Amino acid sequence: MVHSSPRTPRLPVRLRSRFRLLLGSGAAAAALVAASVIPFGPLAPAPQQAQAADSGGKKVLTVAVSQSVDSLSPFLAQSLVSTSVLRLGYEFLTNYDPKDAHTVPGFATAWKTSPDKLTWTFTIRNNSKWSDGVQATAADAAWTFNKMMSDPNAATANGSFTANFKKVTAPDPATLVIQLKKPQATMLALDVPIVPKHIWEKVTDFSKFNNDKSFPIVGNGPFVITDFKVDQYIKLKPNKSFWRGAPKFDELDFRYYKDQDAAVAALQKGEVSFVSNLTPAQATALKTTDNIKVNDAPGRRFYALATNPGAKAKNGEKMGNGNPALLDPAVRKALFESVDINTIIDKVFQGHAAKGEGYIPPRFSSYFWKPSDTQRIPFDPAKAAQTLQQAGYKKSGGKLLGKNGKPLNLRILCHATDPNDKAVGKYLQEWWAKLGIGLKVDCLDNVGDPWLAGDYDLAIDGWSVNPDPDYVLSIHTCDALPATPKDSPATDNFICDKQYDALYKKQAAEYDPAKRADLVKQMESRLYDTGYMNVMAYPNAVEAYRTDQIKSITTMPEAAGNIWGQDGYWSWWSAVPADSSSDSSGGSSSTGLIIGIVAVVVIAGGLGLFVMMRRRSTAEDRE
Repeated sequence: MVHSSPRTPRLPVRLRSRFRLLLGSGAAAAALVAASVIPFGPLAPAPQQAQAADSGGKKVLTVAVSQSVDSLSPFLAQSLVSTSVLRLGYEFLTNYDPKDAHTVPGFATAWKTSPDKLTWTFTIRNNSKWSDGVQATAADAAWTFNKMMSDPNAATANGSFTANFKKVTAPDPATLVIQLKKPQATMLALDVPIVPKHIWEKVTDFSKFNNDKSFPIVGNGPFVITDFKVDQYIKLKPNKSFWRGAPKFDELDFRYYKDQDAAVAALQKGEVSFVSNLTPAQATALKTTDNIKVNDAPGRRFYALATNPGAKAKNGEKMGNGNPALLDPAVRKALFESVDINTIIDKVFQGHAAKGEGYIPPRFSSYFWKPSDTQRIPFDPAKAAQTLQQAGYKKSGGKLLGKNGKPLNLRILCHATDPNDKAVGKYLQEWWAKLGIGLKVDCLDNVGDPWLAGDYDLAIDGWSVNPDPDYVLSIHTCDALPATPKDSPATDNFICDKQYDALYKKQAAEYDPAKRADLVKQMESRLYDTGYMNVMAYPNAVEAYRTDQIKSITTMPEAAGNIWGQDGYWSWWSAVPADSSSDSSGGSSSTGLIIGIVAVVVIAGGLGLFVMMRRRSTAEDRE
């Protein structure tokens, strides 16, 4: 699924989302290559400014997205586009520095812990106001967390962060006190939007309220959400009272594009200014286009093959229609022994990705893990056939027979808007056919409904990972399962493994960075061994923008970083128009340029001490 950390169906992620791809050789794949390559022809001279019918002298930054918004409620939203938009509208307690992702102030300016690490006291800034003029205080943060603790529906998206909270209070407007049941290592990485109590206390049913009917939406982030229409657009305007300084554009629009080729063509014409998740062919063509710069940087996502582990709810009720043959470890192992990752990297991503290893991408070096030589499942079709034979599976007429005596046919769920998914699906069909296993590739516009219902055998999955990986680790715990089949799940792939869960609880309570990293790596090792989540690649962030429209924009990290899907609001908040004479020190500007941004969607130091985090200003106006 595509996701945020923050995610897709969600789509499960959070900073989650999909990646691009093109095929190379292979008869079944050849047609897809032609279908996914844009016919780049001679270009007309790029206009000095992109035009918009309603510009009216305003500076408008337009972001085109292909992923549907699942919800504008911070308590429900899990898709990458949704969480990215909400990150612009609401502050979190803390943020991540764009240079190296270390913790910096957000809604909180300072924090301290008790000697036993069970009480955290946050100092809330006094210069943050809600966009309706009401002062934002610690009471808003306390109400947000208490609602998540008391209402399971309000914990749908981010409940893993508050599951260990014992009590949350706001003794005064500038003080937030969180008492824990046991130590929690994520206290400086609580990726939870803080909402205004005076607005949200009126909501009666958090499972149904999507926050998309009354505008403008009251928030305290750098932007204010002003309008939304399903699969059409989301509109935002600068929050003039934002404590860090207002963005420099008069409007920020996210517009829905189902077809990425049209978005890239618009970039070529100068109608939009930024495109993310480019295919290799698109990136190559754009590198030779005047006034366009291609950014190809290590990404924060993984691209994986997920296997249905026998989906069920916490109450034990089975969900969906996953093929029971996949419950056999031998079948899962044989399938992955037949996946040629090198071909996927070379032919699909055409080198714009790193080879998949463990669950956490190598960009996060502290948590990056890869299997040992004896543990690794290598590409070996002959061994795959032997694995199945030794497990008692037989062939008849070239078809592998399941334990029920019928030919084994599987389905794989994937995204219709992502050419990577389609191409990989074609390769899997070819490779698994040699084992005698049939595969139906189901690439859908909406994968969320069947995915969360458990109606799949396999799925192409992907999540953006945050600097603190707790969230993407939590979505594979038993606690993430839905209470009943009718409830909304926080799970990614219905995995529920006692050994994994025990390790998750240990890492969540471990404050020593080295010890925690070791526990996380043990979790990745266990996840690898189950065979339910096989990482095939770590796609690069391949993006392009018009240098004649965007003067400067923040990447994260600053060295070899990405623009779309950051851990924070830095890119859109910092963006400066090419015709602007202003520096990057914050504040809005006022003449007319329409900028289009295309983002095709495919996430403690010494404790017991009082830690004062002071805001730093630089030439780029970043923390």
